[in-house]
Amino acid sequence: MSLGNKVAVITGAAKGIGREVALAFGRAGAKVVLADVDEQRLALTGNQLLGEKIEHLLVQTDVQKESDVERLMERAAGQFGGIDVLVNDAGIVPHFAWGVPKWPAIRDMDEAYWDRVLRTNLYGTFLGTKHVLPYLDKRGGGHVVNLHGGGGLYACAYVVTKEAIRTFTRYVADEERQKNNNICIICVSPGQATATEDAPEEARRNLPAPSSLDDLFLLAAQAPMELSGETVRYEDGALHKLPSIVAR
Repeated sequence: MSLGNKVAVITGAAKGIGREVALAFGRAGAKVVLADVDEQRLALTGNQLLGEKIEHLLVQTDVQKESDVERLMERAAGQFGGIDVLVNDAGIVPHFAWGVPKWPAIRDMDEAYWDRVLRTNLYGTFLGTKHVLPYLDKRGGGHVVNLHGGGGLYACAYVVTKEAIRTFTRYVADEERQKNNNICIICVSPGQATATEDAPEEARRNLPAPSSLDDLFLLAAQAPMELSGETVRYEDGALHKLPSIVAR
């Protein structure tokens, strides 16, 4: 699967799934723009891309801040002449099953904790989508890839954001479809938890690595318009729609 000559922006790209997506896209020929709030980890990932001779740009970005996200898109388009793909991966994710602290229950949760999860996971997806759409218009189309997720036991705030992202994807896809602008907005569901480099050792022994999701994201970045608005899973070499949860 080739992404030659495509420009892809990936948020949350300093580590975990976002880092793996940046590597997979770069190896498929894309120019990749890595955005993350963690400047130090972002630089380490940039060194790996440099070692693999992947053309890239690093932009420290807090997806909770609209000015940061707007600047991210401006810098990406300024560096590479446009944007073809956005992957909204930035998020706060619970790791609760292997001896690390569980997220607080709603009755015990500070408002600031709730706000931080929603502003990163959901607002980040909103802001990224909002500010990339004009650049995709200029290219005559493109792809926005949002991230669904499960496994949210003991993490109500996380599940709320991920179900909202799925609904957000469907409605924004409908808005853009009315413009006939060939912008495909799709939500991907990994289907199974993956163990990132920061996960406990037991998790890394028992769960697949983020590289197991490479084909899911590569196909989503090239998905046909008939999948716009859908949530999809990768099975048997293809993308398959999950049942709709939102009435049209």
